[in-house]
Amino acid sequence: MKYKKYFRKTSLKQKGDGEFFLTEIKKKSPKFFLEVGVFHGVTARNICELLFQIHKNDFKYIGLDLFEKNDENKSEIIPNTSFSNPLKQFYFKYIKRQDPYTIEAVKDLLKKFKDNVHLIKGNSTIVLKKIDMKKIDYVFLDGGHDYETVKSDLNNCVDVILNNGTILCDDYNLSYAPGVKRAINEYVKENNFKCEILHSSRFAKIEK
Repeated sequence: MKYKKYFRKTSLKQKGDGEFFLTEIKKKSPKFFLEVGVFHGVTARNICELLFQIHKNDFKYIGLDLFEKNDENKSEIIPNTSFSNPLKQFYFKYIKRQDPYTIEAVKDLLKKFKDNVHLIKGNSTIVLKKIDMKKIDYVFLDGGHDYETVKSDLNNCVDVILNNGTILCDDYNLSYAPGVKRAINEYVKENNFKCEILHSSRFAKIEK
């Protein structure tokens, strides 16, 4: 399945990244998917398209993100939301009249699946505690990249693994965010989980 960018920004921008990601998701064909770190919603749209192909309308997607830059989150690594492409700048400013890094813009991108999608604006260290993880089959973890946030997110998703689900972590070996690898390695060791490092050390797949 081809990974489409929908005229927006995505962290899975290198050739082959998106296709590899979708192939991994298809292996498990989850019905209840959680993404932490939605950004412009490109990965979300691709996930929904894939799950619709597999399950038709019998799937759920939850997407969680800060959906804003503010002083509270200034220490966090948030992808650059501005476009270098002037055509995209014009499109969002004058045609769509929206900032693609807002919950409203992502809802617009996912409106085809509005009955399957639930977007949440907030900090993952707080919000994940309120989600019933026993219902989640698959988590794509690509939110905060500092050690404390990644460790907290993983701990809050432990019931997914214990119920035979999967957590796929992005940016495992990211040079400017070493806390990601440290948190994942500690979490796997402490819980005696299996961890497979995939796609040139970009992803870490955690399972029981």
